[in-house]
Amino acid sequence: MFAAVDNFPALLIWIPLLGGLLSFFLKDAKRAKTSAIVFAASSLLVLMVSMNFSGKENMQLNQVSYDWLSSIGSNFGLILDGLTRTMSLLTAIVFLLVFVLVPFDQYKDANKFYGLMLLTHCGLVGVFMATDALVFYLFWELALIPVYFLASIWGGEKRIRATFKFFIYTFIGSVLMLIAILYMYNKTNATSFGLSAFFNLNNTATEQYWLFSAFFIAFAIKMPLFPLHTWQPESYEQSPAPVTMVLSSVMVKMGLFGLLRWVMPLFPLAVKQFSPVLMIVISIGVVYASLVAIYQDNIKRLIAYSSIAHIGLMAMGILTLKEVAISGTLIQMFNHGVNILALWIVAYLIEKQTGILSISKLGGLAKKAPVLSIFMLVAVLANVALPLTNAFVGEFMIFNGIYQANKLFAAFTGLSIIFSAVYSLNMVKNVFYGTESKAASLVTDIKGLQVIIFVILTALILLVGVYPQPFFNMFSDAMGLILNRYNS
Repeated sequence: MFAAVDNFPALLIWIPLLGGLLSFFLKDAKRAKTSAIVFAASSLLVLMVSMNFSGKENMQLNQVSYDWLSSIGSNFGLILDGLTRTMSLLTAIVFLLVFVLVPFDQYKDANKFYGLMLLTHCGLVGVFMATDALVFYLFWELALIPVYFLASIWGGEKRIRATFKFFIYTFIGSVLMLIAILYMYNKTNATSFGLSAFFNLNNTATEQYWLFSAFFIAFAIKMPLFPLHTWQPESYEQSPAPVTMVLSSVMVKMGLFGLLRWVMPLFPLAVKQFSPVLMIVISIGVVYASLVAIYQDNIKRLIAYSSIAHIGLMAMGILTLKEVAISGTLIQMFNHGVNILALWIVAYLIEKQTGILSISKLGGLAKKAPVLSIFMLVAVLANVALPLTNAFVGEFMIFNGIYQANKLFAAFTGLSIIFSAVYSLNMVKNVFYGTESKAASLVTDIKGLQVIIFVILTALILLVGVYPQPFFNMFSDAMGLILNRYNS
């Protein structure tokens, strides 16, 4: 049954779901980690196999729909197109590398930790594949709820405050989105939650404006966009390192994905109406986050604000309504996940060995960890979009689209490129070079699996930077749905 090509979407849901449930029954920590790695690797394998059924131009479209709550018009609809493949691929890579990286005995009750992580994995791929609004909302919550427990149980000293703030922000956004979904469902005469049914509603301009606002606030909180970003730095700092890696690499993409899959096709009048104002606000946020990052002394907070700036730039690319910028955003969503994961892994390894995250208290680490310093430099150069690294292609296309939309926006937002180089290179200089600190004596260089992880990430950075065309081929089938209402 599941050998059929059309069942790839279902497999991508069932594998992490069953893995997560199984993990709760594995009392041995080492066995729980091994199981998590096996299930994450299986998800990645299924995705790789599904890509072999593609032509030269586009990946094959896999779409399934199962009877679920047919009495209220909700079917368990899933789609595996180029856009969802890209995001599901990122999800599978991130979870697999995180599971391999973290020692099995690092967290108490490891079976529960890995179980909740796999349930988050299931929720994320469900969000990316859902074609039914109720199913989308179900997976949206499934992706978030385990994170509350992961952060509140295994987080830092201020984890309760950070988790509560995260909960309040995301809860408000989720409620607004649910209200909008139910309004559109009732407008179909309570017959369907399907994306295609919502697409055919022909909402008035006024309806589109408030529906757009409800969805956009939910997605803006999740990305997060300025000024709804204040939950993020503290949550990243207080969450367990694996959770922070998943939040920053994958989960923030839920908001960007929501704009592309739901907001852009459903509310074209509202998007056109609000895009200029939103681009002003977001551009301010991009520059603001970049400036704040310059003055950060905590490595985690610096990376967090860097992520806010990069996500804001991608959101601007979407709102330009230019094909070149949206294409750049699609590939940049994947690239940012890879690059920010590499930065978080370096921060995790430094904190694990020294217990220090203050940049001013670190220095000279390159003498004791030369291999780690090389990989850190590669990740930083990718983060600042150096040519021949993966981020260059995406950022170049995004700025191209912003320039076409508004030259002043492009000039102002372009300041973030300079600021990104300033805070990123200063971090490398102050942490790895200069006067050797006391903390340097506690550091040992990476080896074994850690080196393999960084080799994989470096290979992705360089390969996508040199030859990004396979990714453009992969998600080309999604561009029509995103832009077809804006070409007239």
